Amino acid sequence: MTALTLSTAGAATLRADAIVVGVAKGAKGPVVAPGAEAVDKAFDGKLAAVLETLGATGAEGEVTKLPSPAGLKAPVVLAAGLGKAPEKDDTYGAEALRRAAGSASRALAGSKKATFALPVGTVEDAQAVAEGALLGAYAFTAYQGGEKKNAKGNGNGKQPLAEVVLLGGKPRDKAYKAATERALALAEEVNRARDLINTPPNDLTPEIFADHATAAGKEYGLKVQVLDEKALTKGGYGGILGVGVGSTNPPRLVKIAYTHPKAEKHLALVGKGITYDSGGISLKPAGHNETMKCDMSGAAAVFSTVVAAARLGLKVNVTGWLALAENMPSGSATRPGDVLRMYSGKTVEVLNTDAEGRLVLADALTKASEENPDAIVDVATLTGAMVLALGHRRFGIMANDDAFRTSIHEIAEEAGEDSWPMPLPADLRKGMDSPTADIANMGERMGGGLVAGLFLQEFIGEGITWAHLDIAGPAFNESGPWGYTPKGGTGSAVRTLVRLAERTADGDLG
Repeated sequence: MTALTLSTAGAATLRADAIVVGVAKGAKGPVVAPGAEAVDKAFDGKLAAVLETLGATGAEGEVTKLPSPAGLKAPVVLAAGLGKAPEKDDTYGAEALRRAAGSASRALAGSKKATFALPVGTVEDAQAVAEGALLGAYAFTAYQGGEKKNAKGNGNGKQPLAEVVLLGGKPRDKAYKAATERALALAEEVNRARDLINTPPNDLTPEIFADHATAAGKEYGLKVQVLDEKALTKGGYGGILGVGVGSTNPPRLVKIAYTHPKAEKHLALVGKGITYDSGGISLKPAGHNETMKCDMSGAAAVFSTVVAAARLGLKVNVTGWLALAENMPSGSATRPGDVLRMYSGKTVEVLNTDAEGRLVLADALTKASEENPDAIVDVATLTGAMVLALGHRRFGIMANDDAFRTSIHEIAEEAGEDSWPMPLPADLRKGMDSPTADIANMGERMGGGLVAGLFLQEFIGEGITWAHLDIAGPAFNESGPWGYTPKGGTGSAVRTLVRLAERTADGDLG
């Protein structure tokens, strides 16, 4: 993992492979952002003019490298675009800083050390730059270089930026120190989720995923309980078993719990963990299977969030439920038309075996409800319909409480994750009526993402506040990297869930 240090040294005096400065779009051309005064001075006050000559505009995502003049210890200056320059007395905003820092880190892959002299006027600014730099430095190289490695990003491929030195902060100030320590822990846990998502499915079966949780439990003092196929059968977890029965890799339900002696609230998180989704008997068409290792992104997000809560020592109890299964077609697989008896006792007619995520989640949601938490949030790459509705960069939020849905939307925005509140229209419930069972796992095709949310709502305990995050769009980035978002697994929803846990610890559950 990339190292992070705070420094009060001058930008011109630190030795590094590169120094990162900010540049914004001004009314008459690029404008050098605060924090880069010493670097601009080394250019005789003409850094903006030089950048403009090189074609830089200050647009978001833009990265411009140029050799350093005499007077700077770093041989390279990297100007990262911040977007439109703020009006007088305004700031650049946390997300603009995150993305600029992330773009710079990606551009400096292979470097040992970089100094970041972006505009840091507050503790929040420092935290944003640190988060962006650390998240942008991510690389998954475990399977590169001709020698099999583990999923820690330590293969022989191009390595990420090794060390980030953040200028503008105050190393001896408790608030700055706490903010950067939080940024480091948060980035490491987002990257843990990314590693899991990027791991090939032959190396991340439900059993192996459960082993990861057990190992983390020992390291961070978490209570971990793993239900294997025998325990699931004995307990009547028909949804999880029905999805996993077609695979030679049997399913698991993992409970991973963090508790704090002074906690007054209990937050339950439930993650969809389909370690590979072929669609089952309702086989996915060609071209839709190649990235289905990412169908456990929700479970990865929940797992990383519980570990982050422990690392940050939050005064809230956080229980994660990882519903893990591999959805495969075989002679033993669940068929369209089969009826499953769920853990709740309800029966479900399976009309499409590719609508499997809601089946494993249903059992886990019922189990989570038994502990009567103050709130349940589930996270899942659940529906292609949500991608059609919201695109690839934002997740949908549904809830049985409008205020809670609004609160999570605001929290996601605060954390820097794009999302949008979605309804749960009661009229769509009728489409899941079954002549054979209590409910079918499919309903109307139009509004399919909302139908899936309505299905999940059926398995929430009475009186429990609940929200559903459909991260099918942003969980796996198949296009090029941007800002601090890499190609492949993104760790979507981890930052939102951690911020929700922090707000809950502070007495504001929303």
